[in-house]
Amino acid sequence: MLRIAVPNKGSLSGPAAEMLHEAGYQQRRESKELRIVDPVNEVEFFYLRPRDIAIYVASGRLDIGITGRDLLIDSGADAEEILPLGFARSTFRFAAKPGTVTSPADLAGKTVATSYEGIVAAYLAEHGIDASVVHLDGAVETAIQLGVAQVIADVVETGTSLRNAGLEVVGDPIMTSEAVVVRRTGTDGEDPKVRQFLRRLQGVLVARTYVMMDYDCRVEQLEKAVALTPGLESPTVSPLHNEGWVAVRAMVPSKEAQRIMDDLYDIGARAILTTAIHACRL
Repeated sequence: MLRIAVPNKGSLSGPAAEMLHEAGYQQRRESKELRIVDPVNEVEFFYLRPRDIAIYVASGRLDIGITGRDLLIDSGADAEEILPLGFARSTFRFAAKPGTVTSPADLAGKTVATSYEGIVAAYLAEHGIDASVVHLDGAVETAIQLGVAQVIADVVETGTSLRNAGLEVVGDPIMTSEAVVVRRTGTDGEDPKVRQFLRRLQGVLVARTYVMMDYDCRVEQLEKAVALTPGLESPTVSPLHNEGWVAVRAMVPSKEAQRIMDDLYDIGARAILTTAIHACRL
């Protein structure tokens, strides 16, 4: 069986389980379950702390896992990212009191508090900055107020918590993160079970990104319509019973669907419909 690590809690857990369910895999019914077997798909799922998943995968005990890119890098484990999953996106940045640090170069000689020591240490080493790093779990914003550090490095979403703590971001983002599938570095990428698993997740990503659009249009407007809905390869075009009309079907990006419907209507298309895609293979 393919052995897969899945986050057991936190912001990664729910979306990961939802994606796996959409991909056709059985998921646990109780949050206390630490392991389940999906015999139909020949998969065994292990529910682990997100921070530990890369380490388990790197050990070879598990084949692949779902975790955050930030947690993968911070772990320093011998594992690599093989597929970004598009959820749990975040930005990792430095922050300090206004006017005390204006660029990463100003970090030299200072102490940086963070819950992601591996990421920060690697960044400082890469940029040749001589600064100290202190590891803290939980909210690091108070580290500056309590004198533990002059700078913090943490995940920043809206920046509200930083502003409430009297801090401001410094420089460009250290990194951007999202949920990713990881495997042991150097593992053979031709494992058919792993390829099937990745295809299923890629199918979910596509299904979430596109909708199926159907509409009728006059033959003389077909080229304009097809230019608006080129599809992935090309649209399906079928003649209608009424002469001079055709039915068109194509996948379109869901974010652009309403605009495309407006543009189609303006050139004379009618009976314009969109349908959600629940699964696909490209």
